[in-house]
Amino acid sequence: MKILLLGSGELGKEFVIAAQRIGQTIIAVDSYENAPAMQVAHGFEVINMLDGEALDRIVAKHQPDFIVPEIEAIRTERFYDYEKQGITVVPSAKAANFTMNRKAIRDLAAKELGLKTAKYQYATSAEELQKAVQEVGIPCVVKPLMSSSGKGQSTIKTESDIEKAWQYAVAGSRGDVIAVIVEAFVDFNSEITLLTIAQNNNPTLFCAPIGHRQERGDYQESWQPAKVSDKDLYEAQDMAEKITEALGGAGLFGVEFFLTNEGVYFSELSPRPHDTGMVTLAGTQNFNEFELHLRAILSLPIFEITLEKAGASAVILASEDSSNPTFSGIEKVAALPKTDFRIFGKPTSRPYRRMGVVLSHDALSTPIEEVTERAKATSKLITVNS
Repeated sequence: MKILLLGSGELGKEFVIAAQRIGQTIIAVDSYENAPAMQVAHGFEVINMLDGEALDRIVAKHQPDFIVPEIEAIRTERFYDYEKQGITVVPSAKAANFTMNRKAIRDLAAKELGLKTAKYQYATSAEELQKAVQEVGIPCVVKPLMSSSGKGQSTIKTESDIEKAWQYAVAGSRGDVIAVIVEAFVDFNSEITLLTIAQNNNPTLFCAPIGHRQERGDYQESWQPAKVSDKDLYEAQDMAEKITEALGGAGLFGVEFFLTNEGVYFSELSPRPHDTGMVTLAGTQNFNEFELHLRAILSLPIFEITLEKAGASAVILASEDSSNPTFSGIEKVAALPKTDFRIFGKPTSRPYRRMGVVLSHDALSTPIEEVTERAKATSKLITVNS
């Protein structure tokens, strides 16, 4: 099969590697040359994916069997036409179109499916944001309707934060939609990602829950399995199955939840492998999240997902701008037991850009906190240099 990958970051790179291992052909697309997934794909294209005509041209040129989006900033309304042409959009044109915009997915979850979510409002200007904050209450969280990895996300703690939050959201927004969602602050005990695999003609499957910690709206560490009560896990699985079924198609979805004293709250959803799911590269499961995504896409039946080890991931961040980043300390990490790492191969760096990840694993009987602290400490041994 020929797969057109739209977005070629580190998640896309691992997906390409999984696809190469079972003989698929991949064309990687992004807005800049030498993106991580391009380095391991059969071919690549450099375009602005918000340019619908440019997107149409490369689809016509390559005639893929599958279109696999990896980022949000894509002219997703074109996907419906591609489906009519007989191309499979992953997981589906509806899923990709809805989840690229926080408004569509939140309204589907809260209004159509009745899932428990934080109270929320939308705003398309600084003035509307003022009114939305009054409605939702302080503290609250502001996010661009189109963004990822925490870009443009901030917390409003006082009224003086409102104007700054609007400017930050606009600067961090992807695409051409200038609008934000304002969410009431949820007093949660923990947050989890539930990797949910929708299959063609086979049951929906769930990975063991993944816990994670965020800073600046972006994950810093993730661990599997996360500690979740049977009641909360059942509630999260029920919500995840309802929303993925409503979106349709086959593939892996990263569904995020808040766990609170009042139960489980739906937070967000990504129709593709999730950054927190990089912990599965530590061998925590019989198939990592990228292999699961690929198998579901290709309608290869997945009999079961088994938890094999306790594992954790911790990000390696850049601290400054560079057009030729290098790394030091890798040999220290390589010498450690039950430890691995990935360097993504991004051609440039900037402050807080994710450049790699450290992976740690141990027996399932090992306290997950111990495994996570090991990954966190180990990630500090690698330095990104300009």
